[in-house]
Amino acid sequence: MKKIPYLIIAAALLLGSSCKKFLEEEPTGFITPNTPLSSEKVARALANGPYSSMQGFLAGQPSSYGGNTWNLMEFMTGKSNSDLGQTGFVNFQTLTYNSTSFYFDTWWQQMYLGIGKCNLALQKIPDITAPGLTDEAKTNMLAEVHALRALYYFFLVRMYGAVPKVTELPKDLNGLNLPRTPAKAIYDSIIIPDLLTAEKSTLPWRDEGGRISMGAVKSILADVYLTYAGAAIKGGNQYYAESAKRSLEVIQKGGYTLFPEYTDMIKPANKNKGEFILQVQYAASVPSVNPLTPLNVPNYSGISAYADEYGSVFPTDQFINSFPAGDKRVAEKQFFYTSYKKKGSSEIITFKHHYIYKWFDVNAITETAKSDLNYTLYRLADVMLMYAEASNRAGGGPNANAIKYVNQIRARAKLAPIVAMGETAFEHEVWLERYFELCFENKMWFDMVRTRKVHNDVTGNWDDFVGHKTVWGKAFQEKNLLFPIPKHESDINPNLLPNNPGF
Repeated sequence: MKKIPYLIIAAALLLGSSCKKFLEEEPTGFITPNTPLSSEKVARALANGPYSSMQGFLAGQPSSYGGNTWNLMEFMTGKSNSDLGQTGFVNFQTLTYNSTSFYFDTWWQQMYLGIGKCNLALQKIPDITAPGLTDEAKTNMLAEVHALRALYYFFLVRMYGAVPKVTELPKDLNGLNLPRTPAKAIYDSIIIPDLLTAEKSTLPWRDEGGRISMGAVKSILADVYLTYAGAAIKGGNQYYAESAKRSLEVIQKGGYTLFPEYTDMIKPANKNKGEFILQVQYAASVPSVNPLTPLNVPNYSGISAYADEYGSVFPTDQFINSFPAGDKRVAEKQFFYTSYKKKGSSEIITFKHHYIYKWFDVNAITETAKSDLNYTLYRLADVMLMYAEASNRAGGGPNANAIKYVNQIRARAKLAPIVAMGETAFEHEVWLERYFELCFENKMWFDMVRTRKVHNDVTGNWDDFVGHKTVWGKAFQEKNLLFPIPKHESDINPNLLPNNPGF
């Protein structure tokens, strides 16, 4: 909590006229809690502020060469490897991490930074009156902010369980050392109400400028309800139906379409279009470019324009071998690659392992060393699989739409369609499709925790989470279901203790 009050009070929000350009414009001013509230532009700037914290999903780890918040959820699955000892990978490979390990404090601080900006906007925007600023426009701005606050809290409770409930700007120092609020109470009092509020707005179904859309609101809500119904919260089977309702609306009303080719997802021209529902915005024209391109280039391979080629994360051989025969996703230069031309030469470099191709920005690799790709939080394939899983649970078996959507995803992978099957068999099929389709998009770890099941890449079985032995020979324990509260935070705020079990 040491950083939270300062981040909330001092958060400077970039003054810009549109979300589409907010990453490309030089700051023309700053908004503080005492800024006069008298223009539509101020309202828009307040609503834009929380978007900048979305880049916290890919925040660099200051004390780690090649470390990034994204690494954490991939290291934890047991299905990743790393070329770099400096990333702290060995602590997660061996499950010996603790409250001082890399990433935990960065995630915590980045999410609360976003929450602070949301709270500022939610407090200030309702009081703004200005010519041309309609009630509908204000409602939609507030809807964007409510959805973002829900998203930041959704990450926090899945990672840490009980966390401090911060919903307003601090007025003095007396209330800064807040205790932890149980995860279910955070869902019930913030996450779900925020999203239901946003759902009542008139936001457009999609927004190619990168803002929160109705499609994004309902996608997040579908994910929240699916998680809330599951093992972590055990909210009840009725929430599977609520999840299915929202995801089906996105599929049928959102106007989103699966890209014909997987490589369409790594074309900068397709940002915020087609399959993409919600992305973290990056641009090659500004310093804060997407860091995943160099992070995933094989270490010191000499194939790119980057000074540093990290090889921070790459899949285990066992995970690659678990894909079904003929799956296009594991074919060369689809989701992964095993060779590439050496920079400035015709020589082909063959790697020792498969490396991730999902953030391979060709222009950045070959010329600029500045990736122009966005980072995706929700895309249509994810929502289709959420619908399939939730509707299967709600209905006691798969319906025709659920089977159709799974088969559309399989068809793109050049796999044969599935046919009608029982509830459990279909659920396992959907889980497996999520593993393959959404791999290395920071989804798998949350699926493992949510379902309490892990696909064993060697045996092909679905193991219980507790007791599953990774290919590194280490077994998950109950304590691994939650990350520890960072020691840096609990040292400043003793009310955060006791820590999560096992830490």
